[in-house]
Amino acid sequence: MAKQTDSTHDVEKQAGSTPESQGPIGWWRDYREWQRRRKIRQLERRRRIGPIRDWIETIVSVVLIVFVIRVAAVEAYRIPTGSMENTMLVGDFLLVNKFVYGIRTPDWLGVPFTPIGFNIPYTRLPGLSDIEQGDILVFRYPLDQRVNYIKRCVATGGQTLQIRNKQLFVDGVAQPLPPTGKFTDSYTLPPDLKMRQMQPPGAGNKDNYGPVTVPEGHLFMMGDNRDNSADSRYWGFLDEDLVLGKAEIIYFS
Repeated sequence: MAKQTDSTHDVEKQAGSTPESQGPIGWWRDYREWQRRRKIRQLERRRRIGPIRDWIETIVSVVLIVFVIRVAAVEAYRIPTGSMENTMLVGDFLLVNKFVYGIRTPDWLGVPFTPIGFNIPYTRLPGLSDIEQGDILVFRYPLDQRVNYIKRCVATGGQTLQIRNKQLFVDGVAQPLPPTGKFTDSYTLPPDLKMRQMQPPGAGNKDNYGPVTVPEGHLFMMGDNRDNSADSRYWGFLDEDLVLGKAEIIYFS
């Protein structure tokens, strides 16, 4: 009889514990268990995606570093034509110093490696030095700014330039052809020949040109291969804002 009473007491005790398990204490216990399992799931997910995330972060970091270097410091450039022969040959790879004249902020925003995008306002930060006569520059082609050109600066703003029988004069002083420059035509165009494609209109021809005065903030550019160069004689003065940088080092020829 005593055993039956004890058994009945145990049943009542178990029945009495059910409301407690569903009360605040039970809810708190369930919540803590849910938190524990949630943390376990998060750790498992992190272990699965950890290597992928590391690779993505590395790739993004490299892309950002390359972008900053290209915008602010140096950029590789390949010589497309023979206008600078024999100073630089077609296919030469060189490094362009973008920092020396001041960093030029991007002027185009769009999808990389596609023509999809649009122009944006840009500016140039202060540089280490000014552009000087004789510097070899990479710049945006004034008639199509999607194309980059490379030429030598032969006159800066305020200087007067003239060509007589292929001889270049700046402010009345004869300028020698660069040691690696050349003429390829065996003839010289006469002074009285006015070619329509010359800029400014009426300036003459490629062998007898000017005199013209370079406006402030502009440059006069010529190729070292003087008879085979589409330069300022044909498309006019170059706005300094279009200069991308100074050609420094040929690293592969």
